[in-house]
Amino acid sequence: MRWLLPWILAASSICQVISQNITTMSPVTAVSEGYKRVQYCKWPCECPKIPPVCRAGVSLVTDGCDCCRACAKQLGENCTEADVCDFHKGLYCDYSRDYPRYEVGLCGQMTGVGCLLNGIRYANGQSFQPNCKFNCTCLNGDIGCMPLCTNSRPPLVWCQNPKRIKMAGKCCEQWICDDMKRFRKASPRHVASSAYADDSESWHNNCIIQTTQWSLCSKTCGMGISTRISNDNDKCKLLKERRLCNLRPCEVDITKHIRTGKKCLAVYREDERKNFTISGCVSKNTYRPKFCGVCTDDRCCTPYKSKTIQVQFVCPDGSGVSWNVMWINACFCNLSCKKPNDIFADLESYHDFYEIGN
Repeated sequence: MRWLLPWILAASSICQVISQNITTMSPVTAVSEGYKRVQYCKWPCECPKIPPVCRAGVSLVTDGCDCCRACAKQLGENCTEADVCDFHKGLYCDYSRDYPRYEVGLCGQMTGVGCLLNGIRYANGQSFQPNCKFNCTCLNGDIGCMPLCTNSRPPLVWCQNPKRIKMAGKCCEQWICDDMKRFRKASPRHVASSAYADDSESWHNNCIIQTTQWSLCSKTCGMGISTRISNDNDKCKLLKERRLCNLRPCEVDITKHIRTGKKCLAVYREDERKNFTISGCVSKNTYRPKFCGVCTDDRCCTPYKSKTIQVQFVCPDGSGVSWNVMWINACFCNLSCKKPNDIFADLESYHDFYEIGN
């Protein structure tokens, strides 16, 4: 039994060391237990009336408190229970470096499938620009791209030979009129200067505004309807907008007002102010609008400069209604006559229109 004595003494000394270590660590544990965790979420929610505008490529998400809309944190940025990482890009909040509190983390990349495009491999969540026309993001094996060329204008109505060309020093192609002499002679002066001006991209609430041109008036005379598609609204949603239009009165023979020796009267205006009427409802105010005239040859007169005004109407039952109304400022007489409600009218500006028609 004497040979066991050294081992018993050694075991006793080891137990004393472990006991001393536990005693010295107990104050640290007490400090960590006494630490008060920071509360990043506060209820009830207090959110700004206008949500923040995030930079391009950053998601607008609901914060971690499930209260307000906020710009998501990106790769390498700090995150908390309130400031969430951009989950659309496969990011998550890594709290491992904030031991033992686990309050402030760092946005890291989740393990996901990368993408392969044109022989180049991209990591999951990586944003890249394959060329100057698109900005793309790799999302777990799928590639989503956003076009950067959004300010190109459609061909002009009075341009018989529109053409899309590559401009020197610019990435995006732009429309031009190939017959410059005819264009300058037949079109109004202000169009030649504004047609080739660069349209700046309109951004609001992280939304690219897209609006089509107003359609032709549904009637060639009398009150009609004109429509367009636009996302210029609070929800950035493509909606169909309508406005009343009246190109010319039906009960007036405008040809009698054409001057001697002339074949066209571009603009016609009545002498007295009148009310607008629609479905028995009468406008509160009187107006003296301009109308497009007529021609005695094959030409037709259409508006080329107009705006939209809001008119208040009073109906027979006493109720009121507000309508957007087309207000004509100037008209242009030309050979490009289009029929109302012709769904193929816009194709006439393209080279292959007759091939499509046949």
